[in-house]
Amino acid sequence: MEQLLHYTWKHKLFPLGQLFTTDGQPVEIVDVGLHNHDAGPDFFNAKVKIDGQLFVGNVELHLRSSDWFLHRHEQDAAYDNVILHVVEQANQEVQTHAGRTLPQLEIHVPSTIRQRYTELLRTDHYPPCYAAIPNLSRLTVHAWMSALQTERLERKTQDIQRRVEQCNGDWEQAWFVSLARYFGFGVNNDAMEQWALSIPLQQLAHVGDDLFQIEAFFYGQAGLLQTEAVPQRYRSAVEHDEYFLRLQREFQFQQVKYHLQPIDHHLWRFLRLRPQNFPHVRLSQLASLAHQQHTRLSQMVSATTLKQLRELFRAETTEYFHTHYLFGHASPRSPKTLSVASVDLLLINTAIPMLFAYGRHRSDETLCERAFQLLDSLRAEDNHIVRMWRECGLEVQTAGDSQALIQLKREYCDRRDCLRCRFAFEFLRNSAPHSSPLTEAGDN
Repeated sequence: MEQLLHYTWKHKLFPLGQLFTTDGQPVEIVDVGLHNHDAGPDFFNAKVKIDGQLFVGNVELHLRSSDWFLHRHEQDAAYDNVILHVVEQANQEVQTHAGRTLPQLEIHVPSTIRQRYTELLRTDHYPPCYAAIPNLSRLTVHAWMSALQTERLERKTQDIQRRVEQCNGDWEQAWFVSLARYFGFGVNNDAMEQWALSIPLQQLAHVGDDLFQIEAFFYGQAGLLQTEAVPQRYRSAVEHDEYFLRLQREFQFQQVKYHLQPIDHHLWRFLRLRPQNFPHVRLSQLASLAHQQHTRLSQMVSATTLKQLRELFRAETTEYFHTHYLFGHASPRSPKTLSVASVDLLLINTAIPMLFAYGRHRSDETLCERAFQLLDSLRAEDNHIVRMWRECGLEVQTAGDSQALIQLKREYCDRRDCLRCRFAFEFLRNSAPHSSPLTEAGDN
């Protein structure tokens, strides 16, 4: 289990009494070095005293000495700067590409740590280190949650940057796509994103003063104004639905004028979807936002308070969808406005990550800091991940907390990447030999 050997070396979890190389020379570990997760030696810039002489260079770790040759390091000049070969079992001498025989040090993962790590990998509970959580210090929890919150925003920033590249560097279009994707409410996220990518914002600007024309533009590009997109049982009704027919005629004009190509209407999903989340309703709400210019990136960036942002995204459908969920099918009158809870989720999942990413793009720390402040001012999300952590004894109060814990579960627990988790570090540390000084797991 070479990964656990790396962990043991990195955090000095092995007994640090008098150490000797396999040929009897005394060894003192001054600095274990910087853990390298890419190609090349496992730890860079380590400092090791061998027989009283200080060596500065790289360290390579293997379970057995023979793995050095199995990985062909003796043929790779990148390993010529290795100063020490650390193994659990020294079963032969090793040489570098330059022909130098390397000193070797045997260390062993303490059995208690190996046992606890096995528990982490095999437990059916989430999180695997649940037993350690009630005993964590507030400082440990706060530090790790803060780091995870930043990690989550960084990961979402990567998604946004890929979207910007897909939009040929156009941040305005990327923001519109990001916003639209959220309006898919999970089931239709991909369809909404594909639809938004098909919307040429320059052409949309020509109809921006007329809400009806915007709706026609949106529904037409979604493929929902095609008669075959209407459920069979409602097709006879839409033939006499004046609003649907007006939208259809308007889009036919727009399609010719702006050379528009709608997406495939089969992309939209309705199965097990609440009517309030039907794409017809969400597109009407987006049309209202676009009509008010609230889909503009500048509007979002200039909103400096939570109240302003909530007002910016309180979207409501047009009058037709007060009495409809689909074209041609009337329903009891019900104004359909995004609830405060839905708006807050939109801020957490769309606006705040974009604010952070755009701040990074412009090297504007004010925008990045505002993203963190907004997360701390919003209530924590209520989902199965958050409830799971609460059952384990963690306090989850703000959206920053819930986002951090979503990051922890998805990027660490689900992947069983316990050796990079500070909670798991505390779990393992309690089993480490008392004579072993431990560093903080924050050096990930």
